[in-house]
Amino acid sequence: MIQLAEASKAYGEQVLLRDVSWRVGDGDRVGLVGPNGSGKTTLLKILAGLVRPDAGKVVLAKRKRVGYLPQEGLSLKDRTVSGEVRTAFADLLRLRREQEDVAEALAGAPDQPELVVRYGELEEEWQRRGGYEMDTRISEVLSGLGFAAGDEERPVETFSQGWQMRIALARLLVEANDLVLLDEPTNYLDIEARTWLLGFLARHRGGLVLVAHDRYFLDSVVTRITEIGLGRLGNYPGTYSRYETQRAAEIADLRKRAAEQAAEIERTERFINRFRYQASRARQVQSRVRMLEKIERIEVPPEPRRVALRLPHPPRSGRVLVTLTGVSKAFGTNEVFRDVDLVVERGQRLALVGPNGAGKSTLIRLIAGEASLDSGHRELGHNVRVAYYGPDRHDLDPDRTVRETMADAAPLAMLPEVRNILGAFLFSGETVEKKTAVLSGGERSRLALARLFLRPANLLLLDEPTNHLDLDAKRALLNALSNYQGTIVFVAHDRYFMDALATRVAAIGGGGAALYWGNYSDYLARVSPPKPDAAAPAASAPAAAKRPKRNAKPAGGAGGRRPPGKNRLRQLRREWREVFEAIADTEAAVESLEARMAAPGFFGDREGSREVTATYEDLKGRLPALYEELERLDAAVQKGPGSP
Repeated sequence: MIQLAEASKAYGEQVLLRDVSWRVGDGDRVGLVGPNGSGKTTLLKILAGLVRPDAGKVVLAKRKRVGYLPQEGLSLKDRTVSGEVRTAFADLLRLRREQEDVAEALAGAPDQPELVVRYGELEEEWQRRGGYEMDTRISEVLSGLGFAAGDEERPVETFSQGWQMRIALARLLVEANDLVLLDEPTNYLDIEARTWLLGFLARHRGGLVLVAHDRYFLDSVVTRITEIGLGRLGNYPGTYSRYETQRAAEIADLRKRAAEQAAEIERTERFINRFRYQASRARQVQSRVRMLEKIERIEVPPEPRRVALRLPHPPRSGRVLVTLTGVSKAFGTNEVFRDVDLVVERGQRLALVGPNGAGKSTLIRLIAGEASLDSGHRELGHNVRVAYYGPDRHDLDPDRTVRETMADAAPLAMLPEVRNILGAFLFSGETVEKKTAVLSGGERSRLALARLFLRPANLLLLDEPTNHLDLDAKRALLNALSNYQGTIVFVAHDRYFMDALATRVAAIGGGGAALYWGNYSDYLARVSPPKPDAAAPAASAPAAAKRPKRNAKPAGGAGGRRPPGKNRLRQLRREWREVFEAIADTEAAVESLEARMAAPGFFGDREGSREVTATYEDLKGRLPALYEELERLDAAVQKGPGSP
């Protein structure tokens, strides 16, 4: 569909592309990865026709349409939301206006057969091109991206920058594009909107090139990874996780071959230097000189900078860090919480989930003491030290530089770590000397988050900490939080991050907070478990969460089933065996599918590999619920009949 032919692009001495030939075909789903500054955005702009290569050319197949969503910088105005999205149907709307003009002409001259024929042609074309479904498509996309009823008629300039990016994304998605280019589309989306977008892209029939810092999103959508770096493009079939494994093995082999080549070059150079002036060896020396000139040196990519972030050791707290009792909170007529009880205990990693506007950020602020209670009580436990990060809570001195801001907040023992911490949050080189007044919103958020790593706290309250971080920075943050010995309450829209970090989930909605044990995938399995006889769903369409009951007790905890009586012990043992066998069968099926997926050429069959991958994700998704059921049955059997 589109291809680069010996394309080159450089900015000054920085070469982004060097004689690159590359193509994206119909139905290809490409994840574009590479370090910051490697040229991902530039490549998307070249494909979109917004930037010209310095050499070579871009070839787009005839009658193919390309849609592009930039990473940032859009400013919409002078239209309503629906009016802005409707601009995607400019050709269709021109057709409707012509039809209205013909209808008006017919009203004045009904006996002109050519007008009747033309009106019929226009009506047929309107129907064929989906004119009657236009409003339905717009409403579906806007709803999926989180817009509420009534938002369609609001002026676009009344929305924040993040919501304006959602409007631009909606406009792009309703267009009939053959190739869609998305530059970090998940940056401004919550997890519900990301899940919807994931399913929408899975149904897209055309080509897709995607830059994203959401690992789960990449794994679910793309069928090929293209890595950009050192002026080249490298292709890897499969998901991002598979790419990581393949690339690690490839780099290890490359380093080995580069070391062997360097040793051979060194031996050759020693021979040349030793016998350069001996006439009897002149022919051999010249032969080796020519050999050295012909050697194509193996170029090894620089080792990625892995920063090991480490949070200060938290002071010891009591078992209970914070208790909310009978808490209510409303904003005008919008009652967010009603008579909510919540206890946060030492060592928990509590993820807050729920639809946009449900109250996740509000609950974080209530726990932090940053928002007042309408009623109820908040109590901190013994020796609790709170560190709170919110996307709009920066408290930065505009006259201080990035480095000075960190140094001002750092205790003496942490001063040597300031540079490393800033590097992990994407501040390096000259950027550390920028005044905070000129930082972008994303940079200000990253700097505020970096300050949490300077002083010890035993309760971290993190509201969307992964926003504006790339994959490497997310990895460093996740490792630091996973090794942290304190307690964490957090909101995040990155599913991989939530699954790796959370040990408990609070589902916010309906005025309450329902608690579940486990991570986000465990929570989804609890609220919408897969049916044993159902066909495997697409991996890109996670089950939608049901609205929890207000103040529900943790699943599997107190308030569960009663102890078994004597007449049930045999039945429980039989159920235990059935669940045990189901786990064994499911694990065997997962291992079998993993072997198939690891086979060479597996991802060459796009349709077949997508079906197998969907089945694999479905089976893996069933295991947490099966394990939990086995533990419940085991505990019930161990108690024995009649136990209290």
